[in-house]
Amino acid sequence: MEQIDWSDFQKIDIRVGTIIEVDDFPEARRPAYKLKVDFGPELGVKKSSAQITDLYSKDDLLGKQVLAVVNFPPKQIDPFMSECLVTGLHRPDGSVVLSSVDMALPNGVRLA
Repeated sequence: MEQIDWSDFQKIDIRVGTIIEVDDFPEARRPAYKLKVDFGPELGVKKSSAQITDLYSKDDLLGKQVLAVVNFPPKQIDPFMSECLVTGLHRPDGSVVLSSVDMALPNGVRLA
């Protein structure tokens, strides 16, 4: 595995945000949701898509705090423009478990 410098890691802006809207994404190649995530007053609301339909319902996601990379350039995903990357970890079966916090935090707090 390639090692990186601390300065490389500091370039990645990972923030906590709260999912405020979840919609189906029928145009996606694999089952996915369209998410709107609130990152607080500094960053506002950003859109993302996530292939997490195996483990999460829309109701499960609303109000959930997640960790996301907020400083990637926007990425076109089929007809949808993603503005952040919601992070998660793959289970052995391929499903994705979202990265989240175990205590409530203000939206926009940066991973240190």
